[in-house]
Amino acid sequence: MTEPAGLPAAYLDRAKKLATATLGDALDAHGIAGVMSGIARRSGSGRIAGYAQTMLEQVGPFGSFEFKDFAVGGAFDATTQDSVLVVDMGAADVSTFGGLAALTLTLRKAAGAVIDGGCRDLEEIANLGLTVASRFVTPRTGKGRLRVVSRGEPVTCGGVCVREGDLIIVDDTGCVAIPQDRIAAVLQTAEDLDQRDAILAGHLRDGGSFAQAAAKLKHA
Repeated sequence: MTEPAGLPAAYLDRAKKLATATLGDALDAHGIAGVMSGIARRSGSGRIAGYAQTMLEQVGPFGSFEFKDFAVGGAFDATTQDSVLVVDMGAADVSTFGGLAALTLTLRKAAGAVIDGGCRDLEEIANLGLTVASRFVTPRTGKGRLRVVSRGEPVTCGGVCVREGDLIIVDDTGCVAIPQDRIAAVLQTAEDLDQRDAILAGHLRDGGSFAQAAAKLKHA
């Protein structure tokens, strides 16, 4: 199974059709803080959607931790089809994810990774076509600088609380997270907004005024 128990597989297909900008508006409509700040796409193309698998790390100066503390491999190995690995590094300019990690996720058919911290080996990751979004790109290794604190627990990524099973969507505009228990409502609102966008675009192509069409639709 590629989705958490009880969640329809159709959610992923629906989410992939919706821009993160539209989803951001829908999240606002529901009073949900789900737009990640400062996290940019570094590789991959097209829009991806998947269910969050989380990892929390602690980062310090080089030598703060032993090599065995750099136990990130367990999280990479645990990724499943259509999952998005979400890593909370406390916004540290240190890499926790590189080419071999990307290869592991690709072989497991994961959707991608979103990291509030650093990644590296962009050439290798780009060649794999995996979507990776991060706060930083850096050659600085996490070995000796970080330790894994937990997996599967709530984390903070781009200022957003993310729990296992939350729906993550990434495109060239940004990254959003939809709480698992609000997915249906947010997707429905986003689809309604997307339809309004299409109607407004039609008015513009017919020579209509943006301001007038937006006022009529109560949408801009």
